Amino acid sequence: MPEDRTETPMTLINREHERARLDELLEAGSPKLVLLFGRRRVGKTYLLTSLWPRERAFYFTASDTSDVQNRGALVAEFAAWSGQSLAVADYPTWRTVFRMLLDYDRVEPTVFVLDEFQYLGGDSAGIAAVASELNAAWETRRPRRSRLLVLAGSAVRTMEALDDAAAPLHGRFDWKRRIAPFDYWDAGAMVPYPQLEDRAAIFGIFGGMPRYLAEVDRRQSVAANVARLMMAPDGVVRGLVETVLLQEQGLRDTTSYAAILRAIADGRTTLNEIAQLAGLTEDKGFRQKIARLVDLELVCQRRNVGAGKTAPFRYHLADPALRFYYRFVAPIQATLARQDPKVVWRDSVRPHLDSYLGHLFEPMAEQAYMRKQPALGLPVLAEWGRWEGQDRNRRSLEIDIVAPLADGRVMTGGVKWNRSPLGARWLHHHEAMLERLAGSGVGWAARAIRPDSPVIFVAAGGFEAGFRAAAAAIRPEVILWDLKDLYAPPPKRSRGRSAAGR
Repeated sequence: MPEDRTETPMTLINREHERARLDELLEAGSPKLVLLFGRRRVGKTYLLTSLWPRERAFYFTASDTSDVQNRGALVAEFAAWSGQSLAVADYPTWRTVFRMLLDYDRVEPTVFVLDEFQYLGGDSAGIAAVASELNAAWETRRPRRSRLLVLAGSAVRTMEALDDAAAPLHGRFDWKRRIAPFDYWDAGAMVPYPQLEDRAAIFGIFGGMPRYLAEVDRRQSVAANVARLMMAPDGVVRGLVETVLLQEQGLRDTTSYAAILRAIADGRTTLNEIAQLAGLTEDKGFRQKIARLVDLELVCQRRNVGAGKTAPFRYHLADPALRFYYRFVAPIQATLARQDPKVVWRDSVRPHLDSYLGHLFEPMAEQAYMRKQPALGLPVLAEWGRWEGQDRNRRSLEIDIVAPLADGRVMTGGVKWNRSPLGARWLHHHEAMLERLAGSGVGWAARAIRPDSPVIFVAAGGFEAGFRAAAAAIRPEVILWDLKDLYAPPPKRSRGRSAAGR
């Protein structure tokens, strides 16, 4: 199924790098091959159809149909676009079709976009054969002209495999790019509510998929948008989220996959917990389903910082929209079919929203650090993670941020979705947990308690004055951010300044 096109210029927010690179390649004066991929609804199609005028770019979207039908459709559409008289029967193979495109006699720089490229082959063996035909056509010597051939698709692993070491096109691509969903900042730029709490809530509920965000009307409240788009039985975003699994090529037994997603959204993070709540057996097939969801970027997996390679993963939903749907919407579909979604929001969702956003605030903190690190001269990361478990006395604890740095130090800290400013007690509790872990023999904790290791705390509602004073007394390098800091435009790059007191 081709990716929907969203006719709004806002979907090009934060695509400046992609636009500049594609234009640069087009003007290079020689043929260039590009690989572009990412999840459905992430904005690939709109990006590629909005960059160049129609007379400069030929755009074809493959369908989930037969090889013969796709070839015929491509030849017919190219004939209409170029004004040439072409007979489908004259192009019986993909090699002849690719040569037709690459031999197009035009002096001006020209773009050829083959979207949903994975459908041209039908399966992994078929797509490899198509790629081999393209490679053969690409090797043919031609006059040096500016030609840009873009292979785009939403079957992420299939598209990535086009450049695997043994693949026919390996080493041929002049540029490849995975298009990611927006982070919290760009989601806020696309739906710029004046209240920062509303921007954060929109990201926590709709995530960073441009197609979802394009439906949000910021003239309406967050509650009204969520009720209309995500909770109502005919909600546009709800419909898109509900069909995510159905749209994935070759995915069978979608009921089991949905049960897994719902279990993870309900807070189950280990394989055993997920299998039990989903009503599935924790066997090889179950683990393969989890791996497939990770591959599709619907689920993310992580271990404690410092854990060995055999340590078990914990699983979380990677897409906030999926998390919200399976946490709040899927369990009460019958209720939503009978009652006003606005009333259901008020009674069943709003009381739990702060707790829900608290979990989503941790990835926002990580995204903020990645954005601000160069401009603020913050320490360079080797890894960003967290730690949860027990100390040597079997007392449970969690550290929201554990970030080994490139210089060997370890930055730690906490993340809190709070309404009132946080007091110094939170800081002292964090330091006590580090001491307990260091005393339990956890290697990174011993480095984290050293005075030269920085600390970072991100609290939506800010900090009391006593917190700032206590932090300055404990460590010389302290980063304290609230929502205003997260959404503040980054300053010009700092040269060697300490992040202390920010």
